[in-house]
Amino acid sequence: MPRQIDWLSILVQCKTNVQRRISPLLATLSKPQPNLGIGAGGDPMRQVDLAAEKAIVETLRKHDLQFTLVSEESGLKKYGKNPQENYITTDPIDGTTNLTRGIPFYATSIAVSTKPTLETVHAALVADLFHDVTYTAQNGKGAHRNGRKVTPSGNTLLEEAVIGIDINSYKVQKITSQLTRLIQRTKHIRHFGANALELCYVADGTSDAFIDIRGKLRTTDMAAAWLIIREAGARMTSPTGEPLKVKLDPKQKVEFVASANQEMHETILNLLRHEKDEE
Repeated sequence: MPRQIDWLSILVQCKTNVQRRISPLLATLSKPQPNLGIGAGGDPMRQVDLAAEKAIVETLRKHDLQFTLVSEESGLKKYGKNPQENYITTDPIDGTTNLTRGIPFYATSIAVSTKPTLETVHAALVADLFHDVTYTAQNGKGAHRNGRKVTPSGNTLLEEAVIGIDINSYKVQKITSQLTRLIQRTKHIRHFGANALELCYVADGTSDAFIDIRGKLRTTDMAAAWLIIREAGARMTSPTGEPLKVKLDPKQKVEFVASANQEMHETILNLLRHEKDEE
């Protein structure tokens, strides 16, 4: 008989261990940091990132789990005799720049899947490490914020919506030209610098949509939030409206539109399509 694993309990333990491991490092983050090279995702590695990753692995191994780690820091690592049993996709610290600069918006993101593909993610956690807010989801069981079920916003009017847009890219001129009509229709544009957490804000109704069409975001950043969005009842697709079917890999990039409801989603997609048609 297959072993029953309480994934949500284990993921919460991972989060708690991450908080414990990074706590001693927080006081020195503003000081010069050692050069630890470039992580698998292409960004410089910091002690705090590696400490968070170590805390996650440590917790999983304590439960005698066999898994393949898909991490933004260390890349692909296998643990146990049958590492293909589970895939753990993580960005140990999403929003490291925020953390190192003292901006209180950063998270840990962990997704569990049966294969290294987004559509097989079945358990997920995104934890706001500063405010101690934890989002979780399990396939078919809804999404929760600190244990309470969440639902997305019912707002369908773009003019009243709070929309997150990540334009942090060297391709900013091209991206903003695609987004012109959307930006003109929306009064409240936001970006906080930790995409996994911003997606969770769509899931729980804090914001109405979040858009990233840079082709820069890695699947390690959004795998957990994808399930939380879906289980909450919000929508998340490619910018052309297709389902997100991507590999879970530190180098795999993804573009998406996440919206609170179908009407809002169609409004945004139509504006993006219109801009693309005019290019």
